[in-house]
Amino acid sequence: MKAMILAAGQGKRLRPLTNKIPKPLIEVTDQPIILDVIGRLRDFGIDEILINVSHLGDQIISCVETSGIKNVYFIKEPFPYGTGGALINAFSRLGNDPFILCNADIHTEINFNLLPDVTDAAHIIGVENPSHNISGDFCLSDGIVTLNSVNELTWSGISLIHPQILEPFLSNKIPFDIWNVIFKPNIKKQLLTGSSSNDLWVDIGTPETLRLARKLVKEEN
Repeated sequence: MKAMILAAGQGKRLRPLTNKIPKPLIEVTDQPIILDVIGRLRDFGIDEILINVSHLGDQIISCVETSGIKNVYFIKEPFPYGTGGALINAFSRLGNDPFILCNADIHTEINFNLLPDVTDAAHIIGVENPSHNISGDFCLSDGIVTLNSVNELTWSGISLIHPQILEPFLSNKIPFDIWNVIFKPNIKKQLLTGSSSNDLWVDIGTPETLRLARKLVKEEN
């Protein structure tokens, strides 16, 4: 199975830190976040990983290549294509089978075994709503993803996606995001499935969440 890691964001909310270092290279443990994510995917049995890069992307490439990790391939974007645009840009390299999609800027212990072996559209993992997203992203009804005015779960950034769900959007103008453009129309058709996790999950998007993640790691040790 393949996986794709989204690593092209500019990390605007973490400036000025991300003016000189891309967000995926920020350290929460004893190594950059992206190496933690790659390690978890490898432990799950993923044998090929695609990573899209843009902002300070050469630093990410150098970090991963220096680590000696094999079968990792990079897709350069001249500017950030967005989470949806990144998948369209990588479409020809994703193959015909479901693949795992994972954000490069999360500190998590979510078990990838929550993902099914197959999907005809997409399966997403949700977590308890964090303070910065109290209205949430979605709810679950018998395993089917639904949308309400107030939602119980926040998308973790971890999903299993079948490439065929991307085909109607191949001609879309880049950039665009996956949630609003690809996921939502399919959620309204009741095509997306989901599961929830109570495992540790922190979105490293702000100085506050970065401090929280580092605090949690320190307490664990």
